[in-house]
Amino acid sequence: MFVQAQNVLVRPATVADAAALKTVFKRSWLNAYAGILPQEYIDQMIARRDAAWWEHQCRTVRRMMVVDVGGKAVGYAIYGPYRGEFQAPGEIYELYVLPSHQGLGFGEHLFEACRHGLDMLHCDGLIVWALADNAGACGFYERRGGLVRYRRRESVGGRRLRKFGFFWD
Repeated sequence: MFVQAQNVLVRPATVADAAALKTVFKRSWLNAYAGILPQEYIDQMIARRDAAWWEHQCRTVRRMMVVDVGGKAVGYAIYGPYRGEFQAPGEIYELYVLPSHQGLGFGEHLFEACRHGLDMLHCDGLIVWALADNAGACGFYERRGGLVRYRRRESVGGRRLRKFGFFWD
């Protein structure tokens, strides 16, 4: 799906986006998870997703969308069939936007592009998991109409954290 409004384009990721996506991931994780996850864990995750990792993802992940503003990827989302144990046909696995571009509607463009993609896969529902302590992500999904249908505890970076499963029918 391609969505264009002014100089904003939501489109599939390409290898040319790899460096920008590495930056999006790094800045988003530093912003979203500081104080929630141990800094050492955040740093390890960022280091694992080096340039080669992102190039590989851009070549092989079929359902990765980017929001392109003026020719530069400022956010991305990855979606597909649900990978968990609950009944949910579709899932957004990751959705991140540069902190400098949050609150401007770019995340909503990505979210809707993923919903459209899941519709094309004939998914009649959607789940997104977010750490309960990540108020920004939880608020974003609540404003999109997601209902917390599932709650669980999970070990992330050596900490036992609550996760919410936001659901849309």
